[in-house]
Amino acid sequence: MEDFATLAIQELLHPEGFDCACGRHHGTGLRHFILGNGALEQLPRVLQTMSIRRPFVVSDSHTDPVAGEKVRMLLLAAAIPFAYYRYPPRPHAIEPDEAAVGALCMAFDPACDALLAVGSGVINDCCKVAAHALGRPSLVVATAPSMDGYASDNASMIQNRVKVSLYNACPVAIIADTSILRQAPEAMLMAGLGDMLAKYVSLCEWRISHLVTEEYYCPQVAALVRGALSRVREYAPGLMRREGAAIDSVMEGLVMSGVAMSFAGISRPASGLEHYFSHLWEMKALRGLAQPSLHGIQVGVGTCLTLKLYEHIRQLTPSRAKAEAAIRAFSPAAWERDLHTLFGEDAAQKLIAQEAVEKKNDPQKHALRLQRLLEHWEDIRQIIREELPPLAEIVTLMQGLGLPLKPEDIGLTPRDAAEALLGSRSIRDKYLTSSMLWDLGELEDFTAYV
Repeated sequence: MEDFATLAIQELLHPEGFDCACGRHHGTGLRHFILGNGALEQLPRVLQTMSIRRPFVVSDSHTDPVAGEKVRMLLLAAAIPFAYYRYPPRPHAIEPDEAAVGALCMAFDPACDALLAVGSGVINDCCKVAAHALGRPSLVVATAPSMDGYASDNASMIQNRVKVSLYNACPVAIIADTSILRQAPEAMLMAGLGDMLAKYVSLCEWRISHLVTEEYYCPQVAALVRGALSRVREYAPGLMRREGAAIDSVMEGLVMSGVAMSFAGISRPASGLEHYFSHLWEMKALRGLAQPSLHGIQVGVGTCLTLKLYEHIRQLTPSRAKAEAAIRAFSPAAWERDLHTLFGEDAAQKLIAQEAVEKKNDPQKHALRLQRLLEHWEDIRQIIREELPPLAEIVTLMQGLGLPLKPEDIGLTPRDAAEALLGSRSIRDKYLTSSMLWDLGELEDFTAYV
């Protein structure tokens, strides 16, 4: 069996995929990843290789002057017909919601046989969802090394005002021209690094969940992400100087993370509690109660908060008596009231209905998880030692590159952080650090540390 961590990214895109010792067959729909100076020039060749004759090009007022115009010129020069849609300028950033996807579908030219996104997070995600709905493949010309969703088979969307992951299909090709990426705003470079540093937490939580809930875990996929993260750390000091090697390492790491998510079929290899801090803050911003920052920047702050929690979890000795007292005192009615406060009426009702199916709060399920936590606590502590760097080490790296470290650095308050920690375990059926603390009866106490 192949060792994923030793393979170059193009080798990982093998059309037939890989049989793995974990018992699953891993594969990705991504077929081409072209990275480097002048990579955009390869666009016509990639389209011809993929037998795409008429792409539907999508950009917005920010990405169009950066790369959209170049894309159209290349297509015209290669005599490749295309249709084109540019999101109109608006006072606020485009939200990846029903309206944004609906606008694409309404503008779509049925004669087109693929969607070509020119952008990063929101445009890529909207095009993935629209392409899936329209039965067309998607491609992306990256404009910033800012997030890990380029190659994933899910899209981070807002549905009924709740952050959700919609599983659809990853792009068949990603073209990342270093000369374009290095022009990205500084904040987007920070966001990409923040999204990569999150992988420490996501891998740690994945292994813990495997022990506690018996969730599927693949060591090979985890090793793939660790290798990408190691390369990013190596070159990170040159990121804000816009050194090509640093830009490329972050971009490749972000794409590798997306490939890992496709291989695993879940977001686990790349997303944990640190992402949920960002999700909760984004949902708060949707209600007009906070000012949003870039997702990856919020994730970087969430990574610092989560590592801070683990500084204390390392010292924790679980108490069965405390955990059992907490579940006896748990009030479903009070939990529902808290959801309304944290998320608003519509989102709260959706989460309450969701819990009726998932039963995360069920006392019998809690008892099983608690038993496994107590039996495996030393194993969990070993996982923490193996996966997580010291908080001070990550703070030093981020501080040296000017990344925000605390909620206050991005216009949030300690209360915003505490509420996000408390609400994180309720928005999806995913075992997080906050889930573990809730099972141990420690979640309320641990809010003091964030």
